[in-house]
Amino acid sequence: MKHIIQIISRRSVAVVLLLLTTIAGFAQEIDEVPEDSIFTISSDTDSLMIEDHVTDSLFADSLQKQLSVMVETTPPLKVQKDWNKWTPDPKRALWLAIVFPGGGQIYNRKYWKLPLIYGGFMGCLYAMNWNNSMYKDYSQAFLDISDSDPSTASYNTYLHLGAKITEGNMQRYKDIFKSRRDKYRRWRDLSFFVMVGVYALSVIDAYVDAELSVFDISKDLSLKVEPTIMNNCSSNNPLQSGALGLNCCLNF
Repeated sequence: MKHIIQIISRRSVAVVLLLLTTIAGFAQEIDEVPEDSIFTISSDTDSLMIEDHVTDSLFADSLQKQLSVMVETTPPLKVQKDWNKWTPDPKRALWLAIVFPGGGQIYNRKYWKLPLIYGGFMGCLYAMNWNNSMYKDYSQAFLDISDSDPSTASYNTYLHLGAKITEGNMQRYKDIFKSRRDKYRRWRDLSFFVMVGVYALSVIDAYVDAELSVFDISKDLSLKVEPTIMNNCSSNNPLQSGALGLNCCLNF
């Protein structure tokens, strides 16, 4: 037994000595590594980290520049107008109607009014032209019948078949030609003023139509008529203090 304990103690001492020798050799190898190699490794690591940081920053800057160029060069998207909610501008409609007859109605999208406006203009122009030509003809006829030159006889065009102008009826024909001349001149001037009135009416209609485009009209458009009793406070007679009538109520 004592011999066995001695063998175990010897073996444990040998193992401990072996471990101490291994640790001492590893420490000596670490001491033999030069210091400049350690700094070189650390500096290389720092340089790699710096290079990675610089590369990332340059990539971020270039990406930001490309995005800014794309934003600047990209055309803005057109916003589609909702024509159901569009309302005309009264001032713009007024100026368009003044500059171009019917332009205000086109701007307000009331195209059905254009035939009325242009029909009125065409009718006034036709009436003015026709009345002016008749005025010139009867003016010339009156001048021809008033002078003493027998070669100027344009008034014969307006005489009835077989009718002749003599000394007895000359004054009557002079009065007829003069009255017709004045009548057609008056109608010509009236046609011009009517045309100006059509123009002014088209301008007023364009402005009022644009103003009333935002006017809120209730859907309850109705007229109610119901009987009512009207009190007469001025009469002391109780039989005459009230009267039966109708009450009209208009909702719009």
